[in-house]
Amino acid sequence: MHTYCKILLCFFSCLSAWGQSFNKKNFYDAIKSTDSTQINQQIALVQQASIKEKQAYIGALFMKKAGVITSKSKKIHSFSHGKESLEAAIQKDSSNAEYHFLRLIIQEQAPAFLGYHKQLQEDKTYIKKHFNTMPYPVQQFVKEYSKQSNTLRGQYE
Repeated sequence: MHTYCKILLCFFSCLSAWGQSFNKKNFYDAIKSTDSTQINQQIALVQQASIKEKQAYIGALFMKKAGVITSKSKKIHSFSHGKESLEAAIQKDSSNAEYHFLRLIIQEQAPAFLGYHKQLQEDKTYIKKHFNTMPYPVQQFVKEYSKQSNTLRGQYE
């Protein structure tokens, strides 16, 4: 696809996101998606939203986006940007179990060569210990994700 077409596609994705409000279900649908348009729309919505999870959500979305980008340099840039954002959010609020869940999702899906899998067991333990403190919608996402997760499988059925 030509650069001009990519710019237009991104513009229209952002334009279609304009006027919508942030919705946690749509965020998690984008995290599950392999559709770059859907991920870009969520990035635009989260960037506009006034939510305390903004930094963690942006990080997770950029890391997810790295998995669907074709350009190697853009993949690395997107993943690095996302990692920096998600890790900063976790440092600021390490007691937020949802942030640990987001990091676990990304770690499971990240290629091994990136070396982003060292906190898998730590996050699993944290999520298990603090599952009941998560908001109900997030608990539902954890349960749904655990059905396909190697790390969480059988934990929440």
